[in-house]
Amino acid sequence: MRDHADDLPVEERLGDALRERGDTVAVAESCTGGLVGSLLTDVPGSSDYFDRSVVTYSYDAKRDLLAVSRESLDDHGAVSDAVAREMAQGVRDTADTTWGIATTGIAGPDGGSNDKPVGTVYVGLAYAAEWGTGESFVTATRHEFDGSRHDVKEQFARAALETLEEALDE
Repeated sequence: MRDHADDLPVEERLGDALRERGDTVAVAESCTGGLVGSLLTDVPGSSDYFDRSVVTYSYDAKRDLLAVSRESLDDHGAVSDAVAREMAQGVRDTADTTWGIATTGIAGPDGGSNDKPVGTVYVGLAYAAEWGTGESFVTATRHEFDGSRHDVKEQFARAALETLEEALDE
């Protein structure tokens, strides 16, 4: 028998899970330009768990608003595991939320390379556990999607929400 919750969009399922746990989330977006925050706030009552979405498109914005290190940007580029992790940590810590999600990628149609083709996104996820438990963590995952700029941005945003949803299920 199929669970009715499976029929709901990820942003609604995620909202229910965050509310049930009493967790909060903040988002740092680059390539998605605010789409993750928009999806989260499409859900009535999202103010119960959603704090903010910070769009940090430029290197300067990532450094200024999220404290992403110059070294990570220089050594790995904005579209990288290291920068996704620092973005997620930065937004989690500046917002003082339970969770931080970050997106950094290449939506196209230009800007890709052999190592990082158009449609590549890194999703950073940072969790703040209770002080002293040593259970806080940060991860990043790489995804590749196909489609138009609009299509891949939508896929990037949904991948970010699904990443958090999976973490809540663990």
